[in-house]
Amino acid sequence: MRQYWDRFSERLGEALLAAWYGDAAWLRLLRPLEVLYRRQVARRLADFQSGRRAVHHPGVPVVVVGNLTLGGTGKSPLVAWLVRYLAERGYRPGILSRGYGGESADYPLRVTAATPVEACGDEPLMLAAQTGVPVVVDPRRARGAERLLDEGCDMLISDDGLQHLALGRDLELVVVDGQRGFGNGRCLPAGPLREPLARLASVDALIVNGAAPEEVAGAEGAGQRFGMTLTPVGWRRVGDESRLPLSPLPFAPAVHGLAGIGNPSRFFATLERLGLEVTPHPKPDHHRFTSQDLCFSDDAPVVMTAKDAVKCRGFADARCWALDVEAHPSAGFIEWFATQLDALTRVAQGEDNDG
Repeated sequence: MRQYWDRFSERLGEALLAAWYGDAAWLRLLRPLEVLYRRQVARRLADFQSGRRAVHHPGVPVVVVGNLTLGGTGKSPLVAWLVRYLAERGYRPGILSRGYGGESADYPLRVTAATPVEACGDEPLMLAAQTGVPVVVDPRRARGAERLLDEGCDMLISDDGLQHLALGRDLELVVVDGQRGFGNGRCLPAGPLREPLARLASVDALIVNGAAPEEVAGAEGAGQRFGMTLTPVGWRRVGDESRLPLSPLPFAPAVHGLAGIGNPSRFFATLERLGLEVTPHPKPDHHRFTSQDLCFSDDAPVVMTAKDAVKCRGFADARCWALDVEAHPSAGFIEWFATQLDALTRVAQGEDNDG
């Protein structure tokens, strides 16, 4: 029964994403529900701002990397870049995640290479492998933050969590897909927005993935806007984790492309720019892969994203490769973030000295 429900949910999600980003006419029928949703969002925000609902700050700087839209935007690669940047400067960063797609009997869950993806979700497992820093999954992020403190972390990066207002934060970074932008600009269920675009006025920075910030409609409300690109860095065989450079190709150019991410077409276009002849196999974001998903009528190589690879590693054969990518924020963002980091450090040190 679970697999039928998953399949139905995926198809419904795909249909809604296509409608939201295509501004289908029938979405007008959902606008009364959008009004109710926006009222609920506003009421919830007011509850936290007034103190009627508690906000817990863990006592070390917290940077939230989130998005306003449903569907992938590229925030996880930015999270990986941030923790590398912090570690290079002597900080002990940790990553906090809701663990979407995973379910554990015990929380908070410290993610390791041996953690089943079914328990923690795909993105936390991927980030743990990519960064080597402590990663903790917990639906109650404030509780997960305490576990990261126990791990010795002095800077927390929340992968997603923009709308999880119970966790206090010092910086809010919003990532948007530069190709798809904010869709039709409407909130759920009439559009892909989790919060109204007016929310951009209160975040610290908007990072546009794959386009110039000024090209994204609706982004004008953000005070700070920066660009970011995702750059391929190498091939990795899924089964044994062996790594090879981008060139020369370690396999024949005719491949099956597999992508269970928010915007699969972006991944397929990247493969084509690398010289591959791609037969695309798009899947919904966070798709639960099985061995059947890797069965094709030929023996051509199968190339997938790093996020999909963590879900396929248990049954992937020698044909299966992952393309590893890294985020490259603009020089302006790096300079801006360094300034924010200095300010956060001074505040934290001041609080320590006061104590």
